[in-house]
Amino acid sequence: MTINKHAAKAPAGLREMGNKVPEITLYFWFIKILCTTVGETAADLLNADLGLGLTYTSYVMAALLAVALFFQFRAASYRPGLYWLSVVLISVVGTLVSDNLTDNLGVPLTTTTWVFALALALTFAAWYGCERSLSVHTIRTRRREGFYWLAILFTFALGTSAGDLTAERLQLGYWVSAILFALLIAAVWATRFTLDLNAVWSFWIAYVLTRPLGASLGDYLSQPRANGGLGLGTVGTSGLFLAVILGLVVYLARTRKDVAHRGADRVILPEDAR
Repeated sequence: MTINKHAAKAPAGLREMGNKVPEITLYFWFIKILCTTVGETAADLLNADLGLGLTYTSYVMAALLAVALFFQFRAASYRPGLYWLSVVLISVVGTLVSDNLTDNLGVPLTTTTWVFALALALTFAAWYGCERSLSVHTIRTRRREGFYWLAILFTFALGTSAGDLTAERLQLGYWVSAILFALLIAAVWATRFTLDLNAVWSFWIAYVLTRPLGASLGDYLSQPRANGGLGLGTVGTSGLFLAVILGLVVYLARTRKDVAHRGADRVILPEDAR
């Protein structure tokens, strides 16, 4: 049942929940690309530069993500700091999932790309089958939020594999790969507004494509010049992008520019709603 700010207080046994994700604005897309870049460079930093290795890095980051998502699910509505912390961590974990399959288990990038694409498609199918919608404007129950974060994980894993496939396996290079994915995102945007491509599918296609875009940018900035990068290193690149993310999240937390101020965004749900 939808209520507005003048409605009566929720009865006992019910609790209020708002939408658990931010409004889709330019801030959203900018921070999301920054998060994908950090996901790539931070994974390389922990794995290679600090010498933790893929296995231990995966354990540590998966544990941190589990803690972040625990508090994210407990929150009654969107909290910028908590939400974007979860995105950064799931970006790193998604990268590590892909890297573990290719580097530790020797699974080809072509295979991992198709596997993650299939996993994402099955997640969308299950989500739509249960909720009859894939909209991110109504993430107000635990079940919808569960589908949302599972889909996010697979988009990051898929984007990592696709980005590595184009930059390394197809030898296009980091900069050319970044331009390629940027053009694909622009094509989605143009199709959305000229041919009226479905808004939900436009969002999810762009969301997948921003992952290899950010990863390619991260690799281009951090990798040595001998490998086709600018040589800024994983420490410098990760630190720079994390600082920008932190500044933007603090700004959004203060201004609430990415929070919908509509009564329809607040609903009454049973305490045990999923």
